[in-house]
Amino acid sequence: MHLLKVLVIGAGGREHALAWALAQSPQVAAIFVAPGNAGTSWPASARCAPATNVALAVDDIPALLEFAQQQAIDLTVVVAELPLTLGIVDQFQQAGLRIFGPSLAASQLEGSKSFAKTFMQAQGIPTAAFATFRDYEEACDYVVQQTQRTTGLVVKADGLAAGKGVFVCSTADEAFSALRTLLLDRTLGAAGETVVIEARLSGPEVSLLAFTDGVTVAAMPPARDHKRIFDGDQGPNTGGMGAYAPTPDVDADLV
Repeated sequence: MHLLKVLVIGAGGREHALAWALAQSPQVAAIFVAPGNAGTSWPASARCAPATNVALAVDDIPALLEFAQQQAIDLTVVVAELPLTLGIVDQFQQAGLRIFGPSLAASQLEGSKSFAKTFMQAQGIPTAAFATFRDYEEACDYVVQQTQRTTGLVVKADGLAAGKGVFVCSTADEAFSALRTLLLDRTLGAAGETVVIEARLSGPEVSLLAFTDGVTVAAMPPARDHKRIFDGDQGPNTGGMGAYAPTPDVDADLV
């Protein structure tokens, strides 16, 4: 039986978990993680294949493609969002390489919040009321209008921001500050050139992920993560301070 060489692309905890799980498959001979982290490198053992970090940036698609070709990688698993939005899946497939991840077209759902919101609206998928802006003054006028009829707003950078592009605002002044940060100060660069302002929804939130081949959908267990940096749901949002599953406190509502 041919044993597989697998390339995992990314540098976070999800990459660690996936690399560790893949390494325990009897079908896998070696794991490479680009760029990886301190936990994604280990020697071979009776239980798992070895894993090696590769010093390649997730957005350097030509270098990743060259590495996969030179190493005769059998399967690439893309975890990081950025290379997906740059079309890594399309480029690997065009080169005849097997790769797991959404296409460039499908990745727009993750790479652009305005695209995702517009898609949900067009498909009748429930989502919070929203508006999209590139102009600071127009965005502020909308905030004034909305705060007269709602208790809070959420300001979001349209593009990828590693979890740091969402501002949960309780007052108009907090929304104005978020808009200044994104549209005037440009602290997130191109990711914040467009902003989405949406109604603030309160209550339990879960992430429900699924695997699909375009025909069959296999759902994973729901998970809840902690976004705010301080205890008691205080402070700004982050890329995630921790997560847990299963979620018995909200699972009944998903049935």
